[in-house]
Amino acid sequence: MPIPTTARIRALHEKYAPSAEAFDLVFTHCEIVWSIAEQLMPASGVGAVDEELVRAGCLLHDIGVYRLFDDGGGLDHAKYVRHGLLGHELLAAEGFSEALCRFCSCHTGVGLTAADVLRQGLPLPPADYVPVTREERLVMYADKFHTKASPPRFLSFPAYAEQAGRFGEDKVAAFHALRAEFGEPDLGALASAHGDTWVEQS
Repeated sequence: MPIPTTARIRALHEKYAPSAEAFDLVFTHCEIVWSIAEQLMPASGVGAVDEELVRAGCLLHDIGVYRLFDDGGGLDHAKYVRHGLLGHELLAAEGFSEALCRFCSCHTGVGLTAADVLRQGLPLPPADYVPVTREERLVMYADKFHTKASPPRFLSFPAYAEQAGRFGEDKVAAFHALRAEFGEPDLGALASAHGDTWVEQS
């Protein structure tokens, strides 16, 4: 399976970003998620994950967000949960492998099941959008520690666990299982470098 270079992925973001502001928001987030995943990979053990696949997955996972910007530059928050599926479709249309497309559709929350879709009335076809491989789980987990909110910010483990609790204790348990698998990143230096606000549990 050919894995695209960082330059190729950046060009793809530039192709689909509706504005420089949208590109900066989404691509910077993707780069930060990759930096977080790089920290977490040693805990996975040497050879436990494909580093190049994780890099590509981190840099591609949110590319579907561009499809949710309107002509005025606003983001359709009501349909935001669709960004993973939209990214999967975008990459598939570009000829990317299913293994790469799945980083888009299988990173929302700590995994969405068909039961979640139906129970929450989400605007998605009922299906399981759940990471299967360690690479998919790592990208999903690293993504939880940074948000594209305005302004963008880093989230501590307790801060995201609190958010996950709104969707059920099973989601909190799943997040804790990811920490047991990959550890916890040190976000201090990254937060300082990007000027983002550190968020602790309220």
